[in-house]
Amino acid sequence: MPFEPETQGRDAGAGSPRGADRPAAGRRPLRRRLLGEMRIRKKLILLHTCFSLGLAAVLLLLIGWAVRDLVLEAERTEAIVGMEMLVNAGGAEVPARIEGLELGAGTALELGLTPGEADEAVRRAGENVLTETRAGWPRVVRWDSGTGLYYSSAARSLSARAAVWKLYLLLTSALLGVYFLIALMLELFVLPRQVYRPIRRLLDADHAVQAGDREHELIPAPDIPADELGEIMRSRNESIIKLRRQEKALAHALDQLEVVAVELKRKNHLLETARQNLADQDRLASLGMMSAGLAHELNTPLAVLKGQAERLASAPEQGVSPEQAALMVRVVRRLEKLSESLLDFARVRPPQREPVRLRALVDEAWTLVSIDREARSVALVNRVDPDLTLDGDADRLSQVFVNLLRNSADAIVHARGEPAGAGSIAVSVERSVRDGDRWASITVADDGPGIDPEVLPRLFEPFTTTRLDARGTGLGLAVAEGIIREHGGVILARNGAPVGVDPPLASRRTGAVFEIMLPMGEAAPREASARYAGVGPSEQIT
Repeated sequence: MPFEPETQGRDAGAGSPRGADRPAAGRRPLRRRLLGEMRIRKKLILLHTCFSLGLAAVLLLLIGWAVRDLVLEAERTEAIVGMEMLVNAGGAEVPARIEGLELGAGTALELGLTPGEADEAVRRAGENVLTETRAGWPRVVRWDSGTGLYYSSAARSLSARAAVWKLYLLLTSALLGVYFLIALMLELFVLPRQVYRPIRRLLDADHAVQAGDREHELIPAPDIPADELGEIMRSRNESIIKLRRQEKALAHALDQLEVVAVELKRKNHLLETARQNLADQDRLASLGMMSAGLAHELNTPLAVLKGQAERLASAPEQGVSPEQAALMVRVVRRLEKLSESLLDFARVRPPQREPVRLRALVDEAWTLVSIDREARSVALVNRVDPDLTLDGDADRLSQVFVNLLRNSADAIVHARGEPAGAGSIAVSVERSVRDGDRWASITVADDGPGIDPEVLPRLFEPFTTTRLDARGTGLGLAVAEGIIREHGGVILARNGAPVGVDPPLASRRTGAVFEIMLPMGEAAPREASARYAGVGPSEQIT
């Protein structure tokens, strides 16, 4: 039995997905409804039948017309011959009826002539007038002017017409026989080999692809015909081969990626180990530097106390003078301040975040700094927006600004002497958006002597200071840097450049500038803490 290809997605009922996805039949052309849903075998049979029947009908019509014309021409010739026989016999000696002929002489009424035929015969007296009988036979009419009679000769070749019908039947039988023979040849020999078998081979190869059978997914070259189906098969084979090459390249790339990932994992492990070792070494180095700085800080006050204690031990009867007692008190306070700074530096705790009004925070920090009578001669210019708020720990941020403002005030006072005269510290803020996050850039600038360039690179390291006396411990900026880092920000220091001077003079120090970058968070002005509401003026000159 020959193979009959099936269309994919055969209708399984009213609820089949194919019926649901297919457009309504009334919206599709009739040709698509008739042929679009038929199988290939039925389509070929229908098309072959229509073509064969059409060809047979055309042949029968053409041959029928030609044969009918030949028969009519023969009957007319026979009628003319009969007319000549009738005229030559004078209309008496010829039998009234000969096989295939009807001869007669008489009036127009006797012969059944129409008035038109009679008039035409009279007008053409002595000539043959071709007409037809009421039965449709060819007839020849002539009028003899001498006798006044009409002659009629009608011919009908029954044998010829019977032969024509036999020819029609023979042609029809021959055409039907040829049609069935061609259909049988197509169905048994041509279509199975040229159509059904290639389609079946194509479907088998597709099923092999779906099943993952790499051995049978390609169609062998001997099975590919040299027609349109063969072009489809070759194109399919090329697509499968290209796809397998890409899969192989992808698998190779994945293998390489896995090797790289393993190597990267190993290097990351080594890097993490090295980082931990480096961190340990850095901690040891920091501990050594801190120990050295701490020892340096402790040596001076301890040496003073040791000297006073040795003198008391050698001469206890002399006692301690008021000046010596005051010196020892200052030394002890120095040690207390150093201890408190060490505690602040070592204290690690997450900031307690809340909305903080930055302007009020700066004013409060300056109030704490200006308690020192020396700082009262310095002016604070607070240019911070009153509505600007940050998310942060108010106490720890206040400690940052206290350290920065105290350093600036001390630098101005010691640079200009007592009284300091006109010195100022300016605090300003710029807002910006970076990578979708809002940031506040807080600048604390003074008009003091600035920072020694040699100290700038290590300014935020512990025990780094330009004045190792009773007023500084070298830990204030280190503590401030740690607090800012805990808030997710960064603090930078530089010397300000003079305004309106030539570039060669721009390297001169004209005051220290500290810049703090802090994330603004989601705090809103109305949510700001009431702690700093209404604290201090925007500019204080005391």
